[in-house]
Amino acid sequence: MARLETHALTAFYGDFQALYGIDAVLGAGETVAVIGANGAGKSTFLRAITGLLPSPPDAVRLDGRPIGGLAPAEIARLGISLVPEGRKLFPSLTVEENLLIGGYGKPAGGWTLERVYTLFPVLRERRRAAATSLSGGQQQMAAIGRALMANPRILLCDEISLGLAPIVIRAIYAAIPAIKDGGTSILLVEQDIVQAMAVADRVYCFQEGRLSLSGRPAELTRERIHAAYFGA
Repeated sequence: MARLETHALTAFYGDFQALYGIDAVLGAGETVAVIGANGAGKSTFLRAITGLLPSPPDAVRLDGRPIGGLAPAEIARLGISLVPEGRKLFPSLTVEENLLIGGYGKPAGGWTLERVYTLFPVLRERRRAAATSLSGGQQQMAAIGRALMANPRILLCDEISLGLAPIVIRAIYAAIPAIKDGGTSILLVEQDIVQAMAVADRVYCFQEGRLSLSGRPAELTRERIHAAYFGA
């Protein structure tokens, strides 16, 4: 069953068109990866879904309901949480305060402080520390934990491996199955093809704002991915 769908989704920055008619589906309990080079439109796709960029009502649907054109706060209340590129933690707050603010005013559910600390034990150890005192990988864990505290039905992750060491990336990606097992659907924007393919049920590739390839990881050869990624 489709949990999130986009139909002929377009997006603009002023007069510049960044997305061209994107049709995509995220099923209940699925992890779907969106890959592509810099400037392919991946982050713009998430911005359009979350209402940070305007879209027609029917261009984005949640459980069959049109949500395009809704304000970002309304979309968040419907159960869509974003882990933004660059993490964007609140620098004046501690780690625990950042986590708690993620759940402020949101419905109670399975994701609690204790569960986030179980998923990322280092956050428990650093819970009283200023968020900006954490390493880049620890900050990324805190950003994911903050989004989970909203108890989302859909978690959108924007470039969660960006700028991190391989060992840290592996630790973060090791948490994906536990998030998915809790019933959360995951839409993962990622440049790291290997990591994305390892956790995804299905993959979409974007090229210059257009959908250039889709399929299950086992079906996609390296040659097809390379051609869709670079247009070669």
